[in-house]
Amino acid sequence: MNPPDNNQDNAPSLPHSQLPTLPPQSNSNPNPDPTSTSNPSFEQIVSFSAPKKRRRGRSQRSTSSFHTLPNAGGILPNIDAPRSNPGIGDEIITINKDATTEALLALTAGFPADSLTEEEIDFGVVPVVGGIEQVNYILIRNHIISKWRENISSWIAKESFLDSIPNHCISLLDSAYDYLVLHGYINFGISQAVKDKVPPAQQPSKPSVVIVGAGLSGLAAARQLLRFGFKVTVLEGRKRPGGRVYTKRMEGNRVEAAADLGGSVLTGTLGNPLGIIARQLGCSLYKVRDKCPLYRVDGKPVDPDLDMKVEGAFNRLLDKASKLRQLMGDVSMDVSLGAALETFRQVYGDSTEEMSLFNWHLANLEYANAGLVSKLSLAFWDQDDPYDMGGDHCFLPGGNGRLVHSLAENVPILYEKTVQTIRYGADGVKVTAGHQVYEGDMVLCTVPLGVLKNGSIKFVPELPQRKLDCIKRLGFGLLNKVAMLFPFVFWGTDLDTFGHLTEDPTNRGEFFLFYSYAQVAGGPLLIALVAGEAAHKFETMPPTDAVTRVLQILRGMYEPQGINVPDPIQTVCTRWGGDPFSFGSYSNVAVGASGDDYDILAESVGDGRLFFAGEATTRRYPATMHGAFVTGLREAANMAQSAKSRGIRKRIDRNPSKNPHACATLLADLFRDPDLEFGSFSIIFSRRNPDPKSPAILRVTLSEPCKRNDDPVADQYSNKILFQQLQSHFNQQQQIQVYTLLTRQQALDLREVRGGDEKRIYYLCETLGVKLVGRKGLGIGADSVIASIKAERTGRKPASSGTKSGMLKVKSGALKRKLIRIKGPVPLNQSSIGDSETIRQESLGNGKASEQTTIVEAIGSSSTREESKWLGTGVASSSGGSLHGETMKR
Repeated sequence: MNPPDNNQDNAPSLPHSQLPTLPPQSNSNPNPDPTSTSNPSFEQIVSFSAPKKRRRGRSQRSTSSFHTLPNAGGILPNIDAPRSNPGIGDEIITINKDATTEALLALTAGFPADSLTEEEIDFGVVPVVGGIEQVNYILIRNHIISKWRENISSWIAKESFLDSIPNHCISLLDSAYDYLVLHGYINFGISQAVKDKVPPAQQPSKPSVVIVGAGLSGLAAARQLLRFGFKVTVLEGRKRPGGRVYTKRMEGNRVEAAADLGGSVLTGTLGNPLGIIARQLGCSLYKVRDKCPLYRVDGKPVDPDLDMKVEGAFNRLLDKASKLRQLMGDVSMDVSLGAALETFRQVYGDSTEEMSLFNWHLANLEYANAGLVSKLSLAFWDQDDPYDMGGDHCFLPGGNGRLVHSLAENVPILYEKTVQTIRYGADGVKVTAGHQVYEGDMVLCTVPLGVLKNGSIKFVPELPQRKLDCIKRLGFGLLNKVAMLFPFVFWGTDLDTFGHLTEDPTNRGEFFLFYSYAQVAGGPLLIALVAGEAAHKFETMPPTDAVTRVLQILRGMYEPQGINVPDPIQTVCTRWGGDPFSFGSYSNVAVGASGDDYDILAESVGDGRLFFAGEATTRRYPATMHGAFVTGLREAANMAQSAKSRGIRKRIDRNPSKNPHACATLLADLFRDPDLEFGSFSIIFSRRNPDPKSPAILRVTLSEPCKRNDDPVADQYSNKILFQQLQSHFNQQQQIQVYTLLTRQQALDLREVRGGDEKRIYYLCETLGVKLVGRKGLGIGADSVIASIKAERTGRKPASSGTKSGMLKVKSGALKRKLIRIKGPVPLNQSSIGDSETIRQESLGNGKASEQTTIVEAIGSSSTREESKWLGTGVASSSGGSLHGETMKR
């Protein structure tokens, strides 16, 4: 559900004729429905470029130009595209006159305007990347998304598009529709039409899945997998669903309200899947108003001019920090944002009030990241900013628990099941919770990053070292809340937020920001936030002391205005750091980490047995409620694909030689696009399994006439019969192809052997001790490997078919992700992260293969940077009772 940006070379862009300029938007409605996700205005889309990370508590009055929306410039590109692949049509199709609007709408769902995502390429949505059929596919894809968004309570069928799509593009319609449904871009949610598509009973022929955690990611995955027909069991340690999204009913003296102690704000509504769920529920979201006045330590309002002066200076400071990291390059990975800000801090005045204002903005920054600025990465702390959802920040009236309970409806959840061990292997998975063991074909782990850091769950076998390292590198911060139900609204109804300054910079995050929920909670509810270092101190503060301190602050603000501040009827203090099911609130990019770590954490392990979801597994939308939700949809698709691949392998294993000609044809087809190729050697392996011990298939192709072998080195070979056969074929100028099974690491080691093909064959036979055999000699084990690789690459084109001279070209923006996630062809020089190496064999005039020619293209390490904002919460009443809940910000 969150495809990364991926532009392709040589891919035609959408024409101006297909992307007409949007008409001017009417301003007759000053408060448009923020839940609407259809037909967004160009102004709404362009607003994506405003950095959001630095203004969680209030709107930003001056924006930075440091970030821009990826691919925004591709909405109206030039068109001078090559007309390729005439078999499917050499003209760009016309579906309707609103292609620009549909492209903008697809952009809100995460799709580039004029190119494919990496996931679409892996799925094989078009046989050839680039060309006219890719343009037509994009137009069809955007059209399907747009039509469903017009009525998100319906189930949109593929047949409804047959009249508008030309016959020669029906295969593209099939591809686009299947991709969008499988990955949860359309036909998802809790509408009755979607519920009706769930099979009446879990099909015994389908695989069984165990999901650990009933948060938003676990619930999203469970609902999708149930609709796919899977057998699903969800294990939840708490007594309730929702995880770090928790709405508590507060009441007393005939007054009540719904308090979001966990995730509370929907940060952006354009394309936000939770906004779509809210619309399916018939809810209208409430826009959080931008006005956020600040109050001094003595309770007096901050002078507006001084407020704007310091805020503008603070934003310029962040811009300077951005320029500094650009100048520092890779060194900035080892520097904290706090250190950079401290370097420029002298640009501010020395007055006490100015310093208090400066510290308030630091507290707001720490709230946004659930982390101290002294621990946030200067290089990547805001790497997700370009992907923030556009549109308003909103509350859901009645609390986000409404979303949770609708998603949990009819999902088989077992509560109070604390998981201790997850075992995974070739035969399936076993999940131990207490004294019970739950078995399945696959398991999805959705526990928060804090739980993984704590080591609460034992994985058998242990997780790969790269995943353990990224768990250690990523940050997982803390945000706490004090929710207070009052007899009446004394603070007024014209504000949704207001802030409070402190003198002590180490305590700057203590009750620095207040949210008014009076308009949406059903009663006079006020929530105070505790961020940064203060959030950690708050964990051990007695609830009564915390409430006393909050009331002191409120009375200092309002009593000088002649407003009486009553005692609250009920209070709740969160304790997310001590909650054993979260150990914190939400993730951030700490010093030494990067957005790549989110990708690593998202990787499945155990050959498609163990999967991961949750806010800390998405580099685009981390620390958000919608980020958690989309990762659940993402992993449901991945698990369905994995089950499909495993089913293909099983069918071949049961009858491996039923059609030997088809198997031979399949193998030949796969070797048209080898993962490694050097000399006379070609190798294929799984592109999604980075395990060095995973299987690979080697093919040796020898077809040139050979000189008489007078080389004394040949006598060293022990496999003389094989070499006599090979020499015979050489002399007859015939071609022979022989094979063997290797591990991925052995294949990489073979590539590094110098001295030509003879030395490599010697290394194979003598050092590794393998035998080269014909296709039939590979046996049943190879059939399974071949089927797995074929299932993974279904629909992909050979790497050379889209570029001149067969050279593989890797875009700099995607290179780092490909190296991390092992998607697409693996770069041959794995010791150099910043380089892409392609090797081409050129024939000389005498028919003898030349030594390999290495073409190295130096690529910059420009990977997207992201990260964001959530919450966790354990809650305690003012009377001292405790209740563990959880929080997510945004």
